[in-house]
Amino acid sequence: MARFSDELIEEVRSANNIVDVIGSYVSLRKKGNSYFGLCPFHNEKTGSFSVSDRKQMYYCFGCGAGGNVFTFLMEYENFNFTEAMEFLAERAGIKLPEHDMTPSDKAKSDKREQILELNKKAATYYYALLRSPQGAAGLKYFKEKRELDDETMRKFGLGFADVHSNALYKYLKSQGASDEILKESGLVNIDERKGGYDRFWNRVMFPIMDIRDHVIAFGGRVMGDGEPKYLNSPETMVFDKSHNLYGLNLARKTKRPYFLLCEGYMDVISLHKAGFDCAVASLGTAFTDGHANLIKRYVKDVYITYDSDGAGVKAALRAIPILRNAGINVKVVNMRPHKDPDEFIKALSAEEYEKRIENAENGFMFEVRHVFEGFDMTDPAKRTEFQNEVASMLTVFTDELERENYLTEVSRKYEIDVNMLRRKVNEVANSKAGKKTPEPLKDGRAVNNKKEDGRLISQRALITALVENPELYGQIKDLITPSDFTEELYYKVAMLVYEGLEAGDLVPARIISAFQNEEEHSKVAALFQTEIGHLQTDDDKKRAIIDTLLKVKQNSIDYNKSHVGEADINAAVAKMKEDQIILAKIKSLNITLSNNGGN
Repeated sequence: MARFSDELIEEVRSANNIVDVIGSYVSLRKKGNSYFGLCPFHNEKTGSFSVSDRKQMYYCFGCGAGGNVFTFLMEYENFNFTEAMEFLAERAGIKLPEHDMTPSDKAKSDKREQILELNKKAATYYYALLRSPQGAAGLKYFKEKRELDDETMRKFGLGFADVHSNALYKYLKSQGASDEILKESGLVNIDERKGGYDRFWNRVMFPIMDIRDHVIAFGGRVMGDGEPKYLNSPETMVFDKSHNLYGLNLARKTKRPYFLLCEGYMDVISLHKAGFDCAVASLGTAFTDGHANLIKRYVKDVYITYDSDGAGVKAALRAIPILRNAGINVKVVNMRPHKDPDEFIKALSAEEYEKRIENAENGFMFEVRHVFEGFDMTDPAKRTEFQNEVASMLTVFTDELERENYLTEVSRKYEIDVNMLRRKVNEVANSKAGKKTPEPLKDGRAVNNKKEDGRLISQRALITALVENPELYGQIKDLITPSDFTEELYYKVAMLVYEGLEAGDLVPARIISAFQNEEEHSKVAALFQTEIGHLQTDDDKKRAIIDTLLKVKQNSIDYNKSHVGEADINAAVAKMKEDQIILAKIKSLNITLSNNGGN
């Protein structure tokens, strides 16, 4: 973590309300004193992702992800702490002093900024060149062959790379760029004999932008019949092709409840021009889990609109299960007799394309249909093979109701006895269950199904109770101290909670910032989210708090007994008497609560 002062970290954190920040990524609905939505870090259908305005924290009761606004950006955007600070400081209009960074982080941040600045200059250069005499061929391609208007070309920042293979290199060198940073940017190749030469030349250019509209890379289509037809930037410290989508910076603002998933740049541009501002495409790579998780941040439904040829169908069949596994509903748009969205809309109109979206085929039924087309259904043996294959495919649905709905539809459409198919599906599912163990969540955070140690639950519950009911502190601080928390992390958090309560300035989100990494952030967040139970009355809550206090104290007593040496026996006896007095005091406590707590 870069070393910013604690005061500056707190200034930036407090200037960015976590509900507003997370709400720009995840759809949240207020429920009681908290906001809830679908967790962006694991697949779920019922929202267990909680964001607390009062605590300025988030926590998922499903997978255990949790933390403050910094943690969220570090997990969601894959930022390091410095990048999260920079993002939030920029968002709040706070200028960060450079001297607060470590030399290593400062060097990395500077290099990142230099590459982004070079990309911006290159995009400006390509944009201007397209509109100059040197770019006439590119402008003709966009306007005549692709039928793009000036506004669309401006919106996507389209440009042209000169026919000379070192034009950009010379321009950027004239701007003071070094060979080292030019090479790291991916814009230029440096050869000992040939010197510097452009990665892109004699191509129409498509700037690739991140969600903050920073130019992070480029795609280029060659003019004429050269190879490769399309060329993309290599991966750099600002560009990871498996975690970025072309057009996402625009599509994320759409009011449509779905994305259109395309294969290429021109498909995205043509769809946006036709009014479908929800189109995105992967960047010169096969569709990945990273792409699916990126899409899931914005929509729950995706319409695949790949080319209708064999390669497009295969690509769709690869993408469907990836999207489904991410919890995204998938449909496939039929563009036949035309090849792609651009060709379809030019031939038939945007209105007709809208109708194709309305009549898009369910992704799973698309998969089944293509399996069906591979069997000769007049042959009983092949028909049986198909039915067995479909039964196996249906086991992908673990939710009983969802599986039954698909099972019923498949049996109806392909004339399979529904009861026989159901028995076969159950047989296959049971067989698979006997051979496989549950997989961890894709982000590596496995759900622990073992019953958690009751002693630790009590310590967690007490920390939550103190945060929810600050007035409790004065009543118990002489009976339970941070030293009664036997887990090291719990002890550290208890110390900070007690310090905050003593000073009358307890901010849970600030406590999270005192820890170093995302894993610790999630563990600390969990300490502030442990319910004692679903209690209806204040009397129930008071009894539960006293029971929790007794468990924490008794656990502390037992722990200390097991760590006492023989030489300490006299002190241990005295401590035992003292502890018994404290336990008696806890039992006789008359807890008072202000009833102003909450998530």
